[in-house]
Formats: sequence, C-alpha cells, structure tokens
Amino acid sequence: MSKGGNVSRLRVSEFKLNTLLELTNAINNNLPEKELFVLFQYILEHQLNIGKALIFLKEGQRWNHALSYGVSDDERSVNVDEDLVHIKDITVMEMIGSEQSKSFDVVIPVFHQKNIIAFVLLGDLDEQELRASPIIKHLPFIQTLANITAVAAENKRLTEQNLRQEVLNRELEMAREMQEMLLPSTLPNDDKLQVAASYHPHQEIGGDFYDVIRVSEDEFYICIADVSGKGISAAILMASFQTSLRGNVQKDREIEDILLDLNDRVWSNAQGERFITMFLANFNAKTRELKYVNSAHPPPHLINNGKLVKLIDGCVGLGMFEEFPSVNIGTVKLGPDAIMVAYTDGLIELENELGVPFNEQVLDSLFKDGSIYTMSGLNVRIFEALDAHRGKEEFHDDVALVSCHFL
Repeated sequence: MSKGGNVSRLRVSEFKLNTLLELTNAINNNLPEKELFVLFQYILEHQLNIGKALIFLKEGQRWNHALSYGVSDDERSVNVDEDLVHIKDITVMEMIGSEQSKSFDVVIPVFHQKNIIAFVLLGDLDEQELRASPIIKHLPFIQTLANITAVAAENKRLTEQNLRQEVLNRELEMAREMQEMLLPSTLPNDDKLQVAASYHPHQEIGGDFYDVIRVSEDEFYICIADVSGKGISAAILMASFQTSLRGNVQKDREIEDILLDLNDRVWSNAQGERFITMFLANFNAKTRELKYVNSAHPPPHLINNGKLVKLIDGCVGLGMFEEFPSVNIGTVKLGPDAIMVAYTDGLIELENELGVPFNEQVLDSLFKDGSIYTMSGLNVRIFEALDAHRGKEEFHDDVALVSCHFL
C-alpha cells in the first residue's frame, strides 16, 4: 500500500474519531434532542456528503420525524408501520416498500434494549453512481452515529419521562398529606352524638372529604363532600372549602346562609371548572332537630322512629352556578336512637364483575332492623358487604362513609 493511501486512511480515521468525540461531548453536555439531530444532519450532509436523509424516531406508540433533509413532502410520507417495521437489519430499499420508501437507497434500523427505536433512511446525492456512494463507503460509521444519536435521544426522553413522573408522584404525595390534614382526627362520641367515619381512596389522593364540627354543647355540624377531579388542584380546592366551612359554621347561624357563603367561595376559586357535591346538616341535641341541605350529593339514609328516610332536600352542587337557582332546606325531628349513614358516590357506584352496582337495599338492611351497633362496627359491616359485592373487582372511585348515632 502506498504512503499516500496510508495518510488518506489515517485522515479518515482521525476524522471519524473526532466526529465521535464531538457527538459524545454534545451528549455529555446534555444538548437538546433537536440539536443532537441538527449535529447528526451536519455530519451526514456536509462531512459525509449524503444526499438526503429521513429519520423516524419512536416516541411511545408513534413514529415521529426526527430529521429530514433533501426529501420531498411525498417522500416524508413513508408509512413506517407498513414499509419499515419488519426490517431488522441494514437493508437496500430498491426491492421493498412503497414508492416513497424506494426513493431511498438504504434503511438502517436502530435498536435499544432489543427494541427498534428509530429508522434511518438514506439516499445518494448522485444516484447514478451507487458504487461510489458515500453511503456504501461510510455505512458502518453512519450506523454507529445513528445508534449513538438515537439511543441518546431515547435516553433523554426516558429521563424526562421519569422526571415528570417524579414530579407527579411528589404532587400526589403533597395532595395526600394535604387531604390527611383535612380529615378530622377525632369525632364526637358522647351521650348526645356518636360518629364514626371510614375512607377508602381509589388512588393515592382522592376528592372526598368529611368533617363533624361541634359549635356548642348541644349543636353539631355534619358534612360530607366530594370535589370533582383528582390531584393537587382538587385537594387545594377542598382545603379552601374546609377553611370556609369551619369559618362559617357558628352557633345559631342559618344553614342557608352558610350554604350561600360556601358556594361563593367555591365559585370564586374554581369559576365553574370544578364543583363540589355536599351534604351539610345541623343537629341540635336539645331540640332533637336536624336541619340539612343536600347539594347534588348522594342522599344519606336515615332510620328515624323505625322508618327509612332519604335526605334529598337541597340544591345543585357548590360552584356549578354563581347563584343557586333554588334552595330547599330539609328539617327532620329525630326520635331516640336515630341512625344516619352518609356516603360518597363511590359506594353506590361500585360494580361487581357483571357490571352491577352496589345495591342500596343491602346498605339499608344492615341497620334498618332497629338493632343498635357501634358506628365503627356499622362501617365495618358496610365495607364487608362492599367487598363481598365487588369480588375481584377493584375500587374505581373513592369511598367515604360517615355513620351517626343520634342518642
């Protein structure tokens, strides 16, 4: 071999080494994906004299254009799923694919962990001189560059996806902690009112809420609510709602005035984009009177003097309208040992494997026979019935349950 040939080979080797170093440095410097492919295009087009190139990069279930130059709109319309996905090795395109794909000379599949993540289609500047084609001369080097670039892009995508998931996980954790702070740690349990609550979240954070607030020796407010949507924004809205609820419930204050103030707060915060269904009741142990309003919430079941009553009087949900079209306040005179079970819609909408929702009659049968249970024991019985009904099916929504014994 001549001295000139050795020098030429040395220069080519030096060029390839420097190019790989440049690309590696770009990756190490965390160059954006778009700029990585700009660099790759410069190497192909200006340093290797490749006439045209088209690169498809897989992102999720879709094939997107990562790079193209020297190609027509028609050539860009290559159908990856029809023409390329079966290709596992470097392939000459002349005998396969559609007319669009045949306008290229070579396709290079790029693998990452045994999965194809990219296809690189290359065409010559002078298609009449295939033997002198820079594609043929530099094919192994181009394949190396393509693998480095596409895998780097895939790793960046996975890293960004993981970062987004970490942010979401932190958001959900914050929302979960916020919700735990909203739920009361203790509930009334004396000779006037005994309350037990149970909560089963469907996801890490749900939108259900309950509270029992004692405003005097004989007066209590009982609330159960459900905010539309999930996540941190729903938790923030519910936190604002709880603050407003606790600031508004006061001894001898009319329940309708409280309702109007709560609606103003929810409307102001959500502007109709979210709403809250709510059941709010005021119990006066001295007069034995239960005043309540049901804002589009599943009606609680009340056993009073041996009769089952559903507490349905009320209005639309909080935040659905700036002003309520109408409001009906319900009033019930409670006899001794009345029991009320309030819940969110996750309970009655829970389906079994046949798609049949939980039957409210089963719920009623657990406590309408007049037997008095502890309220925590009643909640256990209700959740046991739920589990028996759903079988192997998962919970598809949050379930909150508040049981009250009015002594």
